[in-house]
Amino acid sequence: MNFTLGVDIGTFESKGVIVDAGGSILGQAAKPHEMIVPQAGWAEHRADEDWWGDFVDVTRMLLDQTGIDPAKISAVATSAIGPCMLPVDERGRPLMNGVLYGVDTRASEEIELLNTELGEGRILDVCGNALTSQSVGPKILWLKRERPDIFARTAKILTSTSYVVFRLTGDMVIDHYTASSFSPLYDLNRMDWCRDFGEGIVSLDLLPRLLWSTEIAGRITADAARETGLAEGTPVTAGTIDAAAEAVSVGTRRPGDMMMMYGSTIFIIQLTAAPFQDGRLWRAPWLAPGMHASMAGLATSGTLTHWFRDRLACDLDRESAFAALADEAAESPPGANGLILLPYFSGERTPIHDPLAKGCLFGLNLTHTRGDLYRAFLEGIACGTAHVIETYREIGHAPLRILAVGGGVRNETWLQATSDFGDILQIIPKKTVGAAYGDAFLAACAMGDAAPEDIDAWNPESRRIHPDPQPVHRRQYKLFRALYDQTRNIAAELESSKQ
Repeated sequence: MNFTLGVDIGTFESKGVIVDAGGSILGQAAKPHEMIVPQAGWAEHRADEDWWGDFVDVTRMLLDQTGIDPAKISAVATSAIGPCMLPVDERGRPLMNGVLYGVDTRASEEIELLNTELGEGRILDVCGNALTSQSVGPKILWLKRERPDIFARTAKILTSTSYVVFRLTGDMVIDHYTASSFSPLYDLNRMDWCRDFGEGIVSLDLLPRLLWSTEIAGRITADAARETGLAEGTPVTAGTIDAAAEAVSVGTRRPGDMMMMYGSTIFIIQLTAAPFQDGRLWRAPWLAPGMHASMAGLATSGTLTHWFRDRLACDLDRESAFAALADEAAESPPGANGLILLPYFSGERTPIHDPLAKGCLFGLNLTHTRGDLYRAFLEGIACGTAHVIETYREIGHAPLRILAVGGGVRNETWLQATSDFGDILQIIPKKTVGAAYGDAFLAACAMGDAAPEDIDAWNPESRRIHPDPQPVHRRQYKLFRALYDQTRNIAAELESSKQ
């Protein structure tokens, strides 16, 4: 029997699985790491330690745990947080920390500059995506303007998945789904790098070779085999962003299917038969030709629960803190006794695309408990998610099926609040391992050992979260929207006062 290996590099943790041909998980391993925040609005990882180092350690843990002969692993697939920006030299060595996805808002000035020079409408027509903190193009321009010494030594600009694949195979590639987030450097209509916009930012020769996610990027080199314990010559796919692999893992495969990932951020992917355009959302080619994706994402979600635990629950045991906080939140009624949270601790991505937005906890009085505060945090994230769902409905693309996955699905209060504020039914699959499981499935597909529809048997439905919206949910959501509108200018003024 052949096996496949899937490894996902997350914001705070990397996970891996080895599965058999029927989708049974034979081994599962994880390794935590930190997100580096050098200053407000910045977010980074160390490519060697947090990306490649995690892949090596997780893979070795899996091989030791299962005792599987590495030669029996037919293919390897990896995914990672993204899109990220990592300049490397001619030998592929990182020249700085990897700049993370939309939680890193350092390139706000470059976004404005490119919108002025190229035209917002023209960018949207060619690239299919407005420039936001999620876009890699402005971050490359930031590198060129603010770190010219590093830019001068840059031989290639990779993302997180690309770097891991390079360390495995020696090949520098990127999948089309991830590349679409390199706006304005990717032409969504031609599905190729965009020369019209690119030359003013970076030579397109510095960007990786484009592939589809299930195409084989290369094979494991002798050096990578020594480090990881895998067999030299094992095929490695091009990989993709973690959210896409997570969507695959739960069965998101038909038009109208929507994946809702409860991770360090809430990330949403909806599949469509044909592309559609709305500046409030992102869009991309899917992982193989013939299908399209529309995406949305909050800037901070699970990250906020980590922040809350580390700042406001230091008295709790770190390992059991989230369970204890969930119990406290369950004691607070829906509406958190009148508290409203704006979860914009790192600005916000969709649908408002406001890097200057600020976090805000409103309505405090001396009767509020920590449970009220934690419920308000969960409900604030749920309101942000409801705002995204409302956007899909407004443009005529209400989801037909919502599949929920990620670490947050273990938090019943958070799950139920999301269903109630968004008035949505959520389907929870049997296996909620996440992106690493999707990677293992994509590896099987790449080798012809599985077809896309086989995921239904690999990961069947487990349960459903039904909405139970009450007047308090409608009131709180209305006030949530109003609170942002009425504090937006104050948040911008606060930011300008720092300069």
